[in-house]
Amino acid sequence: MLRRQKVKRNSRKTFVGKVVSDKMQKTITVVVDIYKKDPLYGKRVRQSKKFHVHDEEQVAKIGNLVNFMETRPLSKTKKFRLLKVLSHGKESEVRHSGETK
Repeated sequence: MLRRQKVKRNSRKTFVGKVVSDKMQKTITVVVDIYKKDPLYGKRVRQSKKFHVHDEEQVAKIGNLVNFMETRPLSKTKKFRLLKVLSHGKESEVRHSGETK
Protein backbone atom coordinates (compact mmCIF):
# COMPACT_ATOMS: atom_id res chain seq x y z
CA MET A 1 0.00 0.00 0.00
CA LEU A 2 1.15 3.45 -0.81
CA ARG A 3 0.82 6.12 1.80
CA ARG A 4 -0.10 9.56 0.71
CA GLN A 5 2.30 12.16 1.92
CA LYS A 6 1.03 15.57 2.81
CA VAL A 7 2.03 17.87 0.01
CA LYS A 8 2.49 21.49 0.90
CA ARG A 9 0.15 23.66 -1.16
CA ASN A 10 1.69 26.54 -3.05
CA SER A 11 1.30 29.79 -1.21
CA ARG A 12 -1.59 31.81 -2.55
CA LYS A 13 -1.07 35.44 -3.47
CA THR A 14 -2.67 38.10 -1.32
CA PHE A 15 -3.46 41.64 -2.40
CA VAL A 16 -4.58 44.90 -0.81
CA GLY A 17 -6.90 47.17 -2.77
CA LYS A 18 -9.78 49.64 -2.66
CA VAL A 19 -13.40 48.64 -3.31
CA VAL A 20 -14.83 50.52 -6.30
CA SER A 21 -18.12 48.63 -6.73
CA ASP A 22 -20.40 46.55 -4.51
CA LYS A 23 -23.47 46.38 -6.76
CA MET A 24 -23.31 42.63 -7.41
CA GLN A 25 -24.56 40.00 -5.00
CA LYS A 26 -21.69 38.52 -2.96
CA THR A 27 -19.16 40.11 -5.34
CA ILE A 28 -17.12 43.28 -5.06
CA THR A 29 -14.83 44.94 -7.59
CA VAL A 30 -11.47 45.92 -6.15
CA VAL A 31 -8.80 48.04 -7.82
CA VAL A 32 -5.13 47.41 -7.01
CA ASP A 33 -2.47 49.99 -7.88
CA ILE A 34 0.99 48.74 -8.82
CA TYR A 35 3.89 51.17 -9.13
CA LYS A 36 6.67 50.28 -11.56
CA LYS A 37 9.81 52.20 -12.40
CA ASP A 38 10.18 53.24 -16.04
CA PRO A 39 13.37 51.59 -17.35
CA LEU A 40 14.48 54.54 -19.49
CA TYR A 41 13.51 57.61 -17.47
CA GLY A 42 13.31 56.19 -13.94
CA LYS A 43 9.92 57.73 -13.21
CA ARG A 44 7.44 55.70 -11.15
CA VAL A 45 4.42 54.79 -13.27
CA ARG A 46 1.14 53.68 -11.71
CA GLN A 47 -0.68 50.71 -13.21
CA SER A 48 -4.14 49.72 -12.01
CA LYS A 49 -5.89 46.37 -12.26
CA LYS A 50 -9.44 45.44 -11.28
CA PHE A 51 -10.36 42.15 -9.63
CA HIS A 52 -13.76 40.56 -8.92
CA VAL A 53 -13.64 39.31 -5.32
CA HIS A 54 -16.10 36.96 -3.57
CA ASP A 55 -17.62 38.60 -0.47
CA GLU A 56 -19.82 35.96 1.18
CA GLU A 57 -21.13 38.11 4.07
CA GLN A 58 -21.36 41.28 1.95
CA VAL A 59 -19.44 43.34 4.51
CA ALA A 60 -17.27 45.40 2.15
CA LYS A 61 -18.61 48.75 0.96
CA ILE A 62 -17.41 51.25 -1.64
CA GLY A 63 -14.24 53.03 -0.49
CA ASN A 64 -13.09 50.33 1.95
CA LEU A 65 -9.51 49.10 1.90
CA VAL A 66 -9.62 45.28 1.76
CA ASN A 67 -7.27 42.31 1.87
CA PHE A 68 -8.05 39.41 -0.49
CA MET A 69 -6.38 36.23 -1.75
CA GLU A 70 -6.37 33.79 -4.65
CA THR A 71 -8.69 30.81 -4.54
CA ARG A 72 -10.13 28.22 -6.88
CA PRO A 73 -12.27 29.63 -9.71
CA LEU A 74 -15.70 30.50 -8.34
CA SER A 75 -17.11 31.73 -11.66
CA LYS A 76 -15.92 32.93 -15.05
CA THR A 77 -14.36 36.09 -13.61
CA LYS A 78 -14.09 35.43 -9.82
CA LYS A 79 -10.88 33.81 -8.67
CA PHE A 80 -10.34 35.70 -5.41
CA ARG A 81 -12.01 35.80 -1.99
CA LEU A 82 -12.17 38.47 0.67
CA LEU A 83 -10.06 37.95 3.78
CA LYS A 84 -10.87 41.08 5.78
CA VAL A 85 -11.74 44.74 5.60
CA LEU A 86 -8.68 46.74 6.65
CA SER A 87 -10.21 50.21 6.88
CA HIS A 88 -13.47 51.95 6.14
CA GLY A 89 -13.22 54.73 3.58
CA LYS A 90 -15.56 57.38 2.28
CA GLU A 91 -17.75 56.51 -0.67
CA SER A 92 -17.24 59.96 -2.20
CA GLU A 93 -13.48 59.35 -2.60
CA VAL A 94 -14.09 56.63 -5.17
CA ARG A 95 -16.81 58.29 -7.22
CA HIS A 96 -15.85 60.13 -10.37
CA SER A 97 -15.61 63.90 -10.13
CA GLY A 98 -18.70 64.45 -12.32
CA GLU A 99 -21.02 62.29 -10.21
CA THR A 100 -22.86 63.37 -7.08
CA LYS A 101 -24.16 61.37 -4.14
